[in-house]
Order: sequence, then structure tokens, then C-alpha cells
Amino acid sequence: MSRKSHSRILTAIAAGGLVALALSQTAEAQDGNRIRVRGAIESLSGDQLVVKTREGSDATITLKAGWKVGGIKKALVEDIKPGDFVGVASLPKGTGPDGAIEVLIFPASMKGTGEGNRPWDAQPNSQMTNATVSNAVKSVNGHTITLTYQGKEKTITIADATPIVTLAPATKDDLKSGAGVIVTGEKAADGSITASQVAVGLDGIVPPM
Repeated sequence: MSRKSHSRILTAIAAGGLVALALSQTAEAQDGNRIRVRGAIESLSGDQLVVKTREGSDATITLKAGWKVGGIKKALVEDIKPGDFVGVASLPKGTGPDGAIEVLIFPASMKGTGEGNRPWDAQPNSQMTNATVSNAVKSVNGHTITLTYQGKEKTITIADATPIVTLAPATKDDLKSGAGVIVTGEKAADGSITASQVAVGLDGIVPPM
């Protein structure tokens, strides 16, 4: 096998992992046992991941066989262009457009992933909109983007301090103590948590989703 062919295979494997990661992160969390754990890694031993949650408690997560890890890296608002597919968590702002609290720019190969608008648990009353950018303009107080999805349209403002990220390949070696993570898993009746995906912030990034 040539080095070029091997590189293509590795890229495909990484992309497949990121697709599964993004699908799990953006799926509707209607099931009662679905849970998202956000925080910083305390330790990883075998298949046991301990996370200090943003609420201050420790959560022990059992990682399922074949579990995968995906990376989240910093992006810029200038990276958002018409035609891009994004996931934007936002909050209502009275009578004007919703205000973004975080933006995820999907790789082009993942356009259409989880398209739609749904409740989100980043903050009370927040929503997640996965949609295509039809217009992006710079304004006095930041930027404004218009999103289209399922025949609908939504305009969202992005303040200058809004976290903006994109997906990137990562390995288990990136799951170091102190690294920020978001884990989407299932919580059993006995309180135990299992998961097959871990999203980790790279280069000190705290995953904002």
C-alpha cells in the first residue's frame, strides 16, 4: 500500500469518527436516559473516564467497546461563509434575532448533519440550529448570519466574544488530565453512565457545545 493510499484510509477513518461524533452531539435529546457531561478530565484508566463536571461534581463514565474520540479546535467568525453548514446554539433576545452563544462549523463533508432546529441544554431556553449559511455580514456589534434549513430561515447575531469552533481529528492521547470534554452518553436507572463518543478540546479549547 502506498503512503498516499494509507493517508486516505486514515483520513476516511477519522472522518467517519467525526461524523458519528457530530451525530451524537446534535441529535435530539428526547430520551430520558440521554445525558451530556461537560467538564474537564480528571483521569482516564482503561475504559473508565472521570470528568469534573462544570457543576463541580465528579462523573464516572464507562466507555463502550470501540469508543471513539473527536477533536474540537478554535475557529474564527471570518471562517463562516455562505454555503457553510453550521450548528449554532442561541438564545432569544426579545423582538430581535436570537443571539449566538456558540457556533460549530462543520467540515464540508458533513453538510446536512442533524439539520433542523431543536431545544438545547447549553443554557435554559437555548436552541440548537443545524443549517446552511445563506448570508453572513459584519455589523457594528459583531456579525449576523442567516440560516436556512428544511425550507425555513433564521437570523442569528454573533457577538465578538462568541466561542466558534470546528471539528478536527484527535486520538486517545489527547484525553489528558485537565482537557475540556463533552461526552454524550446514556444514564441508567442506577445512575451509571456509558458512552461511545468523547469530544475533546484541542490546544486548551473548552468545547462550548
